[in-house]
Amino acid sequence: MRYEAIFFDAGDTLMTILEAQSIVHQFLKDRSLHREPEQIGSLFQEAFQTFYYNKGQGEPVPVSAETDREFWSGIYRYIMDHLGVHEEWSAEQIHRCCHELYDIFTGPEHYRLFDDVIPVLEQLKAKGYRLAVISNFAPTLSAILKEKGIDAYFEDIFVSTVVGLEKPDPAIFSLALERTALKADQVLYVGDHAVNDIWAPNQVGIDAVRILRYDYQEGEGIRSLEELLSYLEGTTRK
Repeated sequence: MRYEAIFFDAGDTLMTILEAQSIVHQFLKDRSLHREPEQIGSLFQEAFQTFYYNKGQGEPVPVSAETDREFWSGIYRYIMDHLGVHEEWSAEQIHRCCHELYDIFTGPEHYRLFDDVIPVLEQLKAKGYRLAVISNFAPTLSAILKEKGIDAYFEDIFVSTVVGLEKPDPAIFSLALERTALKADQVLYVGDHAVNDIWAPNQVGIDAVRILRYDYQEGEGIRSLEELLSYLEGTTRK
């Protein structure tokens, strides 16, 4: 095998929340605030594109459970502001509900594994690959992976808010190499974000493949983990 280990991103690589706009719609409706699901969905895309997907490399900043909560609560506040919630709720109500949404979206209930995850993890383990996760996520990630029944496939789970390093800082990949006693050329990383999951691991010499799980994603990459198996077979033959 060309690679000894495969490291994965988590969100939008191994698992997803497909009904995010419906969750927020129901959350607001339960509090007597009625907004169209389509409007919520558009604002979700806008907020994610603006504050997450378009984030550049920048200077590394300290990361913790608190900073993660602040960042994502800020995204939910952006959505609330553009929904005009401030016209009906107080600032305190909005603040509280943004943090409640953070707790909802970092809990296990609404996450779903992509259909190809368990079959491919099984095959990779059978082939002798070492597996790990490197993810920007709340400290709840390990519990979510356990609840979904896949934590045992991974010998290590590196969570940004636990280790204090966050992609696209290449240092989180260096830390993973150090703790797993692997060399960069022994590892292939799989993730969905062009900067966090391709540029960042490349900075420490780790090869990376982008996975494009959704139709709106553009660029080079694979569309499923089954394609990852084909990719690995191709690299093995070279």
